[in-house]
Amino acid sequence: MQPIDTIDKNSEDFARKDMNTMYRWTRHVYDASRKYYLLGRDYLIEHLRPEANETVCEVGCGTARNLIKMAQKYPDARFYGLDASDEMLKTAQGNLKGAKATDRIILKQGFSQSFAPETLFGIDSPLDKIVFSYALSIIPPWKESLDHACDQLAPEGEIHIVDFGSQKGLPKTFRKVLFWFLDKFHVYHKPEILAHLREMEKEGKGALVVKDLYKGYAYHAIFKKMQK
Repeated sequence: MQPIDTIDKNSEDFARKDMNTMYRWTRHVYDASRKYYLLGRDYLIEHLRPEANETVCEVGCGTARNLIKMAQKYPDARFYGLDASDEMLKTAQGNLKGAKATDRIILKQGFSQSFAPETLFGIDSPLDKIVFSYALSIIPPWKESLDHACDQLAPEGEIHIVDFGSQKGLPKTFRKVLFWFLDKFHVYHKPEILAHLREMEKEGKGALVVKDLYKGYAYHAIFKKMQK
């Protein structure tokens, strides 16, 4: 196996190996630790509301925690997930078995900026909903990932995002400590994500709705693709 320090850091191969290294051990305690600060995930699920037979894909699905909850709440929709980390997908597959959801959710290794639903999942039509749950804040090519997601959507399809907000309604000390902590895991608050979505809206690509959650700790965004 090629050592990670000899791989182009901008390549998908580097991202895959980097994510595998990061999650090889932490995947075992990921859900237990993240539930305390990945707030708003259930809010996103509550407002996802896919119709019967609609396709929902979570990009950066991690342990499949969200997908399992989605499948339980919306039994008539079809669910897919992709993650750059093979290690994380091992945990995800185990969780699907534990939840008896292996026949409801399809998981594959893939990359946010280049995945092809038709080849990855065998889907013969565009996706209806794409979910980014605390994923864009850790994905270096976040802009390319958003643009690519929009391209994979059916007309009037939706991108649903929950991620770290500006923390503007919270004490400065709390914000400072949180951002310091997130930096240790290569996670960053990226206000440019919403700026890009607003630019996409101005360009006529879709309509954007954003709601701050928990005094700005997080935000929930829905970008609905314009029908051609």
